[in-house]
Amino acid sequence: MSTTTPDASAPAAYSSPSVDTAFAQSELGFKLRAVLAEGKGTNVAIADFLLRNPVRATAWGIEELAANAQTSTATLSRFARALGFSGFGALRSGMADALQTALQPVFQPVDKLRNVLQRKDEDGSSGKPIIAESLDASVSNFQAAAAGLNPAMLIATAHKILAAETVYTLGFGISAHLSAMLALDLQPFCRQAINVVEFGGTEVAAGRLMNIGPKDLLISISFPRYASDAVMLTRYARDRCAHVIALTDSMASPLANWSHDVLVAPATHPVLSSSYTAALLVIEALVTSLMVSGDNQVAQAEKLTDAISAYLYTDKPGNDSGVDRPAKRIVRKG
Repeated sequence: MSTTTPDASAPAAYSSPSVDTAFAQSELGFKLRAVLAEGKGTNVAIADFLLRNPVRATAWGIEELAANAQTSTATLSRFARALGFSGFGALRSGMADALQTALQPVFQPVDKLRNVLQRKDEDGSSGKPIIAESLDASVSNFQAAAAGLNPAMLIATAHKILAAETVYTLGFGISAHLSAMLALDLQPFCRQAINVVEFGGTEVAAGRLMNIGPKDLLISISFPRYASDAVMLTRYARDRCAHVIALTDSMASPLANWSHDVLVAPATHPVLSSSYTAALLVIEALVTSLMVSGDNQVAQAEKLTDAISAYLYTDKPGNDSGVDRPAKRIVRKG
């Protein structure tokens, strides 16, 4: 896998909160955070600026960084030595190394795409082998997920969902759509189902989740590239003693550390950041288990059918009831 060296030519790509968060979790990031927590005066201001602008700090020279951080070059040099570096140049190299490590997971799909396009050019092919690899990967993920599902574990998980006062589903990005599908399927059979991420971003999602407690359950969904907000809110639910179920690609996922149960849906793909075919399989298996596990599921299914029957299309080809229906006209205003 090739690596990407940060530069100042693409500030938007390197200024995302997830990158800044990943940098803050590095060894150097922890040192800067310690200065932020315990330092005094200008050192605090410099540490805060570097944590908020790690990419720009690796692109700027000492004079430019001093001007933007509103300090002097001599103060920056002293700050670097206080962190254990020989000088500002060594500090900037250390930040670049830490940042590159942080960026690797974020830019992995870009590297994958670059590599497969390079292979296509070298082979002189039309891209068909790559598309075939994509299909094979999706099928393999699908089969691996099916083989790893334990029916007894699914039934046990279904009972936990049915026993919860409120079931929350959570996902950001494409996982938000998986979360919405799961919430829609759970809604008729649970006491209350809430899709946490619908609109409004993280602040609104956190507001929906703020009352979660020991009698509730959260199903958190995230795949590479993992959303830092999904991890943060999952940890919040776990700290509030709710039962947490993760739907993710691996036990190495950051969600696994904060979950009581993990449903694994392999997501490897030669081009995409993640494949979601296996996730859909796991969702359908979980909902199926829930629908055959409760005591009142048939009655709930009947109530759902009654509620939506008026909105379903029922006419069949060749079915002439003898009733003349007025033609509908589409009126364009304008």
